[in-house]
Amino acid sequence: MLLDRSSIIQKTIAFVKSELVNAEGGHDWWHIYRVWKMAKTIAKSEQVDLFVVELGALLHDIADSKFNDGDEEIGPRKAREFLISIEVDENIIIHVENIVTHISFKGGKESQKFRSPELDIIQDADRLDALGAIGIARTFNYGGHKNREIYNPEIPPNLHMSKEEYKHRFSRALYFL
Repeated sequence: MLLDRSSIIQKTIAFVKSELVNAEGGHDWWHIYRVWKMAKTIAKSEQVDLFVVELGALLHDIADSKFNDGDEEIGPRKAREFLISIEVDENIIIHVENIVTHISFKGGKESQKFRSPELDIIQDADRLDALGAIGIARTFNYGGHKNREIYNPEIPPNLHMSKEEYKHRFSRALYFL
């Protein structure tokens, strides 16, 4: 039996909550919740597929590579497997899988291989959650989780990193969300 969109969203919420029940506090259900709510708010003024925005926002950090030994395939794979299990249309699965693959700060200065207005909205919502008091709290929480220094002037900023340099740097410093 195919589920209606509202039921799919509710099942996705339940799935994400259960998957992230023991997640680090900056990347837990409440981060997902804030990104989901903000993405829906942004989407109201854009011409996008709200269903894709909601699914992408809910699943964007389902298995963040920072917590999975740098494995960038686990998140998209987990999102795909879940969406298949609840019989979501393959075109929507592909779009959400691409969102999970290409979200956030992973790309550094590299050009993105996938773009969509839905991805842009979710990425903006995710980045907004990295600002202000919540963003500062998330940064300290992640740094504490990784047992990192708050500040080390011996680690100079590098604004022109390759993807590999970025991945190595975020494993040493706490300011990457």
